Amino acid sequence: MDKRVATLAEAVRNIPDGASVMIGGFGNSGVPFGLVDALIDHGAKNLTIISNNAGAGDFGLGRLLKEGQVSKFVCSYPRSRGSVWFEKAYAAGEIALEIVPQGTLAERIRAAGAGLGGFLTPTGFGTRLAEGKETRVIDGKGYVFEAPLSADFALIRGEKGDRWGNLSYHGTARNFNPIMASAARHTIAEVRQLSEAPLDPESVVSPGIFVKSIVEYGVRP
Repeated sequence: MDKRVATLAEAVRNIPDGASVMIGGFGNSGVPFGLVDALIDHGAKNLTIISNNAGAGDFGLGRLLKEGQVSKFVCSYPRSRGSVWFEKAYAAGEIALEIVPQGTLAERIRAAGAGLGGFLTPTGFGTRLAEGKETRVIDGKGYVFEAPLSADFALIRGEKGDRWGNLSYHGTARNFNPIMASAARHTIAEVRQLSEAPLDPESVVSPGIFVKSIVEYGVRP
């Protein structure tokens, strides 16, 4: 079994127009910038992007928005510092937005990866975020039912990987990446170091069963 691919372009070439794509990272930590740039060059349009934020500046997710390739964002923080391209696209009515509280976003993704049918959370109860959703009161406390969140593809960033797709992470890059790896139908990982030998099992965070393809990209912003 060898899940390695030679180039970033090869790794993303099967992502079609209209796909839903999870993109790992928190701020700039753990973002798969190489794969995002390759996706931009690939030119897929009408994408639904699931990420913690909507990017900033003219790089990464910000550049993906600038190029007009996104039709919808599902995220927690669309307006972070420097998110000019999201603001312009949203003001022009060019993209749809689904706001999800950060903890709820993470748990929806985790639930999809774990094969769960959803969960109840008090977050958002009694607010506009609960409109149209099932609610329950348990022991006098209100809860909102949240559905699992999966995607066609996930683009994630690891520190080390091996030919079988096993991954480890560097510091805070272990944020949304592991749960997104398990929640997508096709997970693509970029890693700073790709090993011919298997990783030490004690260092593996994302088992290779969740990863379809892996590519080495040595630059870590």
